[in-house]
Amino acid sequence: MKRISALFMLVSALISCSDKSVQRNNGKNNAYIQKADSVLSLMTLDEKIGQTVLFTSGWDVTGPSMDENYKEYLKNGSVGAVFNAFTTKYNRELQKIAVEDTRLGIPLLFGYDVIHGHRTIFPIPLGESASWDLELMEKTARVAATEASAEGINWTFAPMVDIARDARWGRIAEGAGEDTYLGSLIAGARVKGFQGDDLSANNTILACAKHYAAYGAALAGRDYNTVDMSENELRTTYLPPFKAALDAGVATFMNAFNDLNGVPATGNEFLLRDILKGEWTFNGFVVTDYTSMNEMVAHGYAGDEKQAGEIAMNAGVDMDMQGGIYMKYLKESVGEGKVSEADLDDAVRRILEMKFRLGLFDDPYRYLDEKREKEEILNDAHLETARDAARKSMVLLKNENRVLPLSPDQKVALIGPLVKDEKNIIGNWAAAGDRNGTAVSVFEGFEERLGEGGFLYAEGCKITGGDTSGFAAAVATAGKADVVVMVVGELEGMTGEAASRTDINIPGKQKALIEAVKNTGKPVVLVLMNGRPLTLEWENNTVDAILEAWWPGTMGGHAVADVLYGDYNPSGKLTVSFPRAVGQLPLFYNHKNTGRPIDSGDPDQKYVSRYLYTPNTPLYPFGYGLSYTSFSYEVSTDKEKMTPEDTLTVTAEVTNTGDRDGEEVVQLYVHDKVASITPPVKQLKKFEKVFIKAGETKTVVFELSAEDLKFYNRELERIYEPGEFELFVAGDSDNSFTHAFELVDK
Repeated sequence: MKRISALFMLVSALISCSDKSVQRNNGKNNAYIQKADSVLSLMTLDEKIGQTVLFTSGWDVTGPSMDENYKEYLKNGSVGAVFNAFTTKYNRELQKIAVEDTRLGIPLLFGYDVIHGHRTIFPIPLGESASWDLELMEKTARVAATEASAEGINWTFAPMVDIARDARWGRIAEGAGEDTYLGSLIAGARVKGFQGDDLSANNTILACAKHYAAYGAALAGRDYNTVDMSENELRTTYLPPFKAALDAGVATFMNAFNDLNGVPATGNEFLLRDILKGEWTFNGFVVTDYTSMNEMVAHGYAGDEKQAGEIAMNAGVDMDMQGGIYMKYLKESVGEGKVSEADLDDAVRRILEMKFRLGLFDDPYRYLDEKREKEEILNDAHLETARDAARKSMVLLKNENRVLPLSPDQKVALIGPLVKDEKNIIGNWAAAGDRNGTAVSVFEGFEERLGEGGFLYAEGCKITGGDTSGFAAAVATAGKADVVVMVVGELEGMTGEAASRTDINIPGKQKALIEAVKNTGKPVVLVLMNGRPLTLEWENNTVDAILEAWWPGTMGGHAVADVLYGDYNPSGKLTVSFPRAVGQLPLFYNHKNTGRPIDSGDPDQKYVSRYLYTPNTPLYPFGYGLSYTSFSYEVSTDKEKMTPEDTLTVTAEVTNTGDRDGEEVVQLYVHDKVASITPPVKQLKKFEKVFIKAGETKTVVFELSAEDLKFYNRELERIYEPGEFELFVAGDSDNSFTHAFELVDK
């Protein structure tokens, strides 16, 4: 402790500041950067390089392991950060080595994939985005940060802000879906939740915007695959959520695995130096994804790992995750003049600044409080937030003849391989979530509500495999019930990283089980647990009701029961289109028209942009979701023409025309009829989620300005153009335009 105390006293003598009074974008006048420079001036070349090295601890494994000697590296000052390490006891041991056994005693950062909760697990991000509740998403990130920081973590590799439009890609589960506008708002909310208002507080953690950039557009929906697109598309669709994260104060960025237009993202100077650190003036630091620096050799972009490290540092990568390249080769590269020490200094300065912002130089053990660890983990308030988040994330896809909500006097049969499941229910990337005991299964949720023996149960089959020996028992059980609830879906490992699928049907014999149970003539409610859109056309035509529960998290079983019995009226809306068939992918609502658009009124058209035997439209569109009540809309605008200085006021009178209170996501879409760049057929521009009592009418007012009508032109300038526009306000994207207006010159 003497080393760190002496170092901090020296730095404090040079400069003093408060986290709340210094903004991140003050550049060289930023007092934290001046503090970082004070430490930097004391460092040897080897010590500088050490700060750019990130290794996994071996406590948890999230990818191919490169080196197991991390503790020896800590003693040598060769590592600046460690990931996959948590609990106060373990991290204190590692931090003690860094601050007491090295020359300068610079504290470690501890990172972990806290994606949708730490110990208390919330719905997967794609599911949570279906709540359209920004306040909720900020709150769940805040809870995740509170729990993670209580176990010694001060950096999360989240949020993932990739726009994803191809359900084959497994990592679609980690993001906010297909829409750039909504995804940008969610990115900002999650960053604020993780980082709070003051990074020096001991219950905040650094956020990391990933994967920069365009990873969600991987060719053929195959993970790690190449991406090739115009800069206009990059700036229009894929970069805005990263800029929103930056504007929310995100501390770090992570490179993507993919190449972009022939240049791997980890070595892409255009992305890192020109846009991120130049145009956007980002002052945090950039970390690679797991060994993505090494992978530039496999890409065929670097001849060997040494060259890969030179490309990465020159491009603007500040920290090497697990690759070991900076540790092995950077000193030699600096000596040869292939990497400038000034660029290395800039990288180290950025890393040190974040350690100062977290208060680690004040107290390197500030995140290592065992008392707080016991109080914060899985407490009642966090579990209640998880239950609420799960309810709000569920999307009612079908409800024929109002089979839902269930009545307490109905005899219910629970059937399916996921009824008693506690492992898969918390989903992929579930951090330190407990898959064997803490998570609440659907069976347990029903048992709490109805009591032991208050319902029937049969497994029927497994999620995968061909065994149908349980069908007879399932059919017999269904025959004794008034209504059947079938809980089916994917294994958690079928979504997430390295989990791309060419077949996105419900796997195994589950579909056959559904058919066998439906043949009993009993009403069938399908509860889906999955991490991506599935192809459900047969299911939609077969069963009576479908509830998309996603992977709902620790309190998922209670939340499913809450929704099925009507304690909570489902309000979720899809943030990603569900295809009819996998051959439609990629699929998204705000596509562009062709010169030969299909006429929906003529099913026999030829020589137009269509499939032969499948409609172009999704099975369930973006923004779609049913309720146990119904809503009607009366929409008006205050003018037919607006100037660039005006705002157009759009007023929606939304009436709950049903017999239950409920929430509605009121959505405003706009179409630019003619532009110098071909426009999308529609774009989400505004939304508001409102609670409306049965029979009540609420007024929702949206203001549209010329700023909302901007797009990137051929010169990559963000402009608006005078012209005609049309709009509609509705409960999903599949509606016709009802109003027109014109943007005119001054």
